[in-house]
Formats: sequence, structure tokens, C-alpha cells
Amino acid sequence: MISFAQARVLVVGDVMLDRYWFGDVNRISPEAPVPVVRVTRRDERLGGAANVARNVASLGARAALVGVVGDDEPGERIESLATAAGIECLLARDPAMPTTIKLRVIGRQQQLLRIDFEEPPAEAALARKFEDITAALASAQVLVLSDYGKGGLAQIDRIVDAARAAGVPIIADPKGDDYQRYRGVSLLTPNRAELRQVVGAWQDEADLARRAQALRESLGIAHLLLTRSEEGMTLFSAEGAFHVAAQAREVFDVSGAGDTVVAVLAAMLALGRPMTESVALANKAGGIVVGKLGTAAVSPAELFGDEP
Repeated sequence: MISFAQARVLVVGDVMLDRYWFGDVNRISPEAPVPVVRVTRRDERLGGAANVARNVASLGARAALVGVVGDDEPGERIESLATAAGIECLLARDPAMPTTIKLRVIGRQQQLLRIDFEEPPAEAALARKFEDITAALASAQVLVLSDYGKGGLAQIDRIVDAARAAGVPIIADPKGDDYQRYRGVSLLTPNRAELRQVVGAWQDEADLARRAQALRESLGIAHLLLTRSEEGMTLFSAEGAFHVAAQAREVFDVSGAGDTVVAVLAAMLALGRPMTESVALANKAGGIVVGKLGTAAVSPAELFGDEP
């Protein structure tokens, strides 16, 4: 079993709170053709960049989280949950924005609806966040940029420059179709839909490899890891393509699986483990977390089982 106790990971990005309302569905509303959910239980979990940090801490590694939240109850709740998970919190408060919330309504273990509350952070809050990043980089071994397109990484070019100057490898979990903003990171981790949005649809594996390698080279990125759900993962680098087949298990909920994959990669690379070994373990972790409901974390016991 690998010990992650010496790994130090800095997570920066869009911090959010995931809220779940669970209930029973026994009838259709007389007002509209929609199910009526009688809420019987509520749950709150760290989401977005905070879920990445939670997964890092769950492995036993040291996680620091930098982001912007509102000066409100959900922001306080994120800080409370993160602190309880053993995460070092460096959260800037922005009174002009509400904390980002994803509210999921679950009936009979099936997600019926998701409601998002979000606004981009102000420049002043982003400036305070950047100061925290530069200070935290001094003790970080790996930087994770968790981009959910909520505005928390508006200063990404400055963040990348600061990390490169500090000699800290950068893993970026991307969003949107402008990948120029990730130029110079060490590892990019798009899923199939995200990569297709940038390079277009591919015809076969050879076509995929050409497109992925061309993108990687154009951005000056050493490694591009394509996460492919039931098809596993493929790592593209100057050495070629390295593929890992998906772990055979039932898929229950894919939300947050990418966060788990990135967290395991970051913790492994912080220990100096080889990239291919890191990808294989991250793939295993992703296979475990999709068997859980909602955003979840993976423990070393789940990853390594009875390994010595």
C-alpha cells in the first residue's frame, strides 16, 4: 500500500457546495406533469475544487484549498466541511456574490432535478485569492487547477506563470473550448465530450491520437490524459499513447468522478511516482467512485484493499 502522508497538493479553482434533497415520489403534481417529491432527508458535500481537495485529504495527503466563496451561510458551510475533512482552507470571501451551490433532488435513488446558484467572483476577491496562491505554492508539490467555468480561474495565466516559476507541476481539469488558457500546464485531463468540443469528432483511435497529440504539442503540454468513461483512459505524451481499460463495475453516479481521478493523479505525482502508474491507480479510483451516489471520495483501503 502506498502512503500519501508526505504528499502536498494545492487545489485552486471553482469552489462549490453540493446539496442533496432525498425523498419519496408517489404521485404526479396536479399543477404540471412532474413528480412530487416529499423530502425526507438532506445532505451537504464539498463540490467542485473543494471535492478535489476532499479526495486528496481522503487519501491521507495534505491538501490546501484556495478559492472564492460568498460571505454567506453556504460559504461558512464549505469552510466547516473542508476543515472537518482535514483540508487547509484559504478561501476569499466575496460579499457581492453568492456561494456557488448545486442542489440535486433525488427520488428513489434517481436524480430528478438539479438547480444551480452561481455568480462570478469580483476582481477584489480574485486578487486576494492570487496572494494566497503565491504564498501556498512555496510548500506545494503539485498544483491542481479545477475549472468548472464559474470564474474562479479568471487569473489562470498568472497562476500558471507563478507555479512554473516556483517549479511546481500543474494538473488542469479543463472546461470550455478555449484551451489556450491552459498553455504551459504539465498535465491536462479532459473527458471525451470536453476534448471533442476542442478538436472535433474523431473517426477511430488513430485519428484520435493525431488530434490529441496535435493539441498537446500546440499547447506545450507534456501529458494529456483523456478520461473515457466505460472505455477507460488514454494518456498521450511524446512517448506515444498509454491506454488503461476501465475497471469492470456497475456505474451508479458519475458526478465528481473526474475530481477523484485528478486528486489521485496529483497525490501520486506529488510522491514522484511514474505517470503511467499514477494513471492506472487514478483509473481504479474512478471506477470505485462511480459506484457511489453523488460526489464522493475514495480511501486508501478501497484503493489498495489487502495489499501490503
